[in-house]
Parts: sequence; C-alpha cells; structure tokens
Amino acid sequence: MQANSRAVSSNQRFVHPKLSQVVRRHLQQPSRKPIARHNREAFAALAQRMADEPRPLVLDSFCGTGQSTAALAGRHPGHLVVGIDKSAHRLQRHVGSGAGNYLLLRAECEDIWQLVAARRWIVDYHYILYPNPWPKAAHLQRRVHGHASFPLLLQLGGRIELRSNWQLYAEEFGVALSLAGRRGRIGRRPMEPTPLTLFERKYQSSGQSLWYYESDDENARPAP
Repeated sequence: MQANSRAVSSNQRFVHPKLSQVVRRHLQQPSRKPIARHNREAFAALAQRMADEPRPLVLDSFCGTGQSTAALAGRHPGHLVVGIDKSAHRLQRHVGSGAGNYLLLRAECEDIWQLVAARRWIVDYHYILYPNPWPKAAHLQRRVHGHASFPLLLQLGGRIELRSNWQLYAEEFGVALSLAGRRGRIGRRPMEPTPLTLFERKYQSSGQSLWYYESDDENARPAP
C-alpha cells in the first residue's frame, strides 16, 4: 500500500439523524437472511477445528489479508483467533506468522456471526479493525452499526474493539452499542510501533488520527 492516504471525506458532519431509528428497528426485527452455502462450508472448517481443539474464540471480522489475525493470535495464545473476510484476493496475500492458534475463513462475517451465535460458543474478544466507512450519509445501513446484522454482533458477546480513521464512525458505533444497552468508551489511539493492519500502517504514515471504541470488561461474556 502507498503511505499517502487521504482522510475520510463525507457529506455527513454529525451522528446520522436516523441512526437511533435504524438501530432500534434492527434490534426489534433481527435479520433473517438465509445463510449462503459457501459460508456454511467455511464455517464447517471452524466447527471441525473447535471439535478437535475446543477453545474460547477471538473474532477478527473483516480481517483483510489476515495480518491482524496473526498478530492477535500472538496476543491471545490461549484462544483460537478467527479472521473472516469475503475477499479471496485479500486473503491470498496473507503471510503466516508461525502461530498455530488462528484460522482464516473466506466468508461473509454476518453469516459466520449467525452460525457462531447459534452454537453458543464463547467469544471473549471481537475486533473490527478499520471497516469500510461508507462515508456518504445515504449509506448508513451499510455501516456495521447500521446494518441489519448488528443484533447478531451483540449476541456474540465478548469485549468489542472497533478502530477507524473516521472519528464519526467510532462515535456512531458507540451510540449504537449504547442504544443496545452496552457501555464502553471512545478515544484516540496512540501511534503503535507495529500496526495491527496494513490500513493502520497506511493511516499512521499519512499522519491521520486513529479512533477506537472499546466495550467495558463487564460485557466480556455473552448473556445466558
């Protein structure tokens, strides 16, 4: 990736005026979209891994090349870290770290979330690192917190960390979690000597501010 990266440009200056309406509607009417066959096939690899070696999970949703997944495997040696991305092209660029406790799945995150929630597996940590910001106001429902699958993310439980180079995205995500009864904090991330993702490296090199939302520790386990 080139070091020079433009900051997010949007026609939206504040939290979307329809955010509360959209989030509440999705919370009341969770997504019932059928699970695609290729996502079930990807999930089968995870199910086999869990059967062979049961562990609590760390999810790395929208993992891109899986660089972050490998790094997180080193941070969470007692967990199975699962990176999920729908792009075969991005995943083919993965360079392994040598850690044996992670798995990369080519699949849509929303379907994998639904299948993991149905199994009631323990998700201790859930990372959402630099998702597509969909910066146009008209695209609110393409953002993670505005999408119909948002209730599935909540069902998984775990300590959630979202990172973005757009402050408003982190703020909206925090508002959505608050509407769902989850508490957390938003702040600016310090520069890291070893960025978790290629995007993070690019944004840091461009001098952009990086933001995060992190849920409270008390939310670290899914509800019974």
